[in-house]
Amino acid sequence: MPERDITSWNVAILTLANHGCVRESVELFDRMTRVENVVPNAITFVAVLSACNHGGMVEEGRRYFQMMVSEYRIKPRIEHYGCMVDILARAGFIGEALDVVSGMNCRPDAIIWRSLLDACSRQNAGVELSEAMAKLALDVPDDAVSGVYVLLSRVYAFAQKWNDVGMVRRLMSDEGLKKEPGFSSIEMDGLVHQFVAGDTSHPRSEEIYAKLDEIQQRLASSGYKPDLSEARMVAGMDHTKGAALRLHSERLAISFGLLKATPGAPIRILKNLRVCKDCHTISKLISELYGVEIIVRDRIRFHHFKDGACSCKDYWLSRSKLADWSDKQDVIRYMFYFSVFNFTQTLLRDEPAGNYKGDFLPDNILLEGFLCAIKMADYSSI
Repeated sequence: MPERDITSWNVAILTLANHGCVRESVELFDRMTRVENVVPNAITFVAVLSACNHGGMVEEGRRYFQMMVSEYRIKPRIEHYGCMVDILARAGFIGEALDVVSGMNCRPDAIIWRSLLDACSRQNAGVELSEAMAKLALDVPDDAVSGVYVLLSRVYAFAQKWNDVGMVRRLMSDEGLKKEPGFSSIEMDGLVHQFVAGDTSHPRSEEIYAKLDEIQQRLASSGYKPDLSEARMVAGMDHTKGAALRLHSERLAISFGLLKATPGAPIRILKNLRVCKDCHTISKLISELYGVEIIVRDRIRFHHFKDGACSCKDYWLSRSKLADWSDKQDVIRYMFYFSVFNFTQTLLRDEPAGNYKGDFLPDNILLEGFLCAIKMADYSSI
């Protein structure tokens, strides 16, 4: 480009980040600021922090956030806080992520609380803390209430609290809430083919499932074993979970792609939900076993599977070692702060606080003794 303004730099940095080219995105930011002497704006830092988030670049994220505030005197927006919280929480620094939230100059939105709850659910941070995050997410007016309940169900399932899993499901049913159904789309010969889990409606369904059986046999021969941690939440019955994983929509789309795609051409799939850990693993294996490139755009990002590897470097799938959250005083401390924070924000701001959605949760699946804990907390330590 003969002339490059701040908008073109921002678009390039963010596009690279969204496609998993995180190092290139960060290098472009450094070139922009150090070589071209272009002054970044608030949107630039959203882009570079997104790159750090996609790549699990915790130290770089901390440095760029500090640079934004100290060097460029840019007041953080909710988007910057959201990126920073997600960077830290995904890497296992949940306590530090909560500290970032407690220092925000604006009220946390539901996306931030869901990011924390998602990190808790994936990293086994403890039922009590996860319940606390769910309550705070439900306190903020938002349309994605069902997603909070699904994440909370995952926490209970991981802890094998099956009664609470059932209670959350009944609660969703009573409130008329449903988990968003997943589907995967693939374009072939100018036509879009859409699949849902266990789909048998496609005209070539018999061939698709035969190909799926062949894929499964080759995967098993290569030593693949299914990861059941994100399979449908049922007590026990691992064989049932494995069968459910095998029928996920992206697997049907990949099977169809292998049948129809021109040899050497990439298989491109669009998925409305995030790819689960097991489907991510088998997509890498299929790319290696069949010598095919698979590009999946899920709800979060692009995944480029090639030669047994993914462009995301498996970062967002990993479980980091967490601090010990078994001491409820840590939970009490944060819950007290955020209860006061939400109350004062409601008083100081003109906007309405919204419906108190936390009342949807029955007392016996909220943080145990929450009100009692607030009264007993040592305020001087906060």
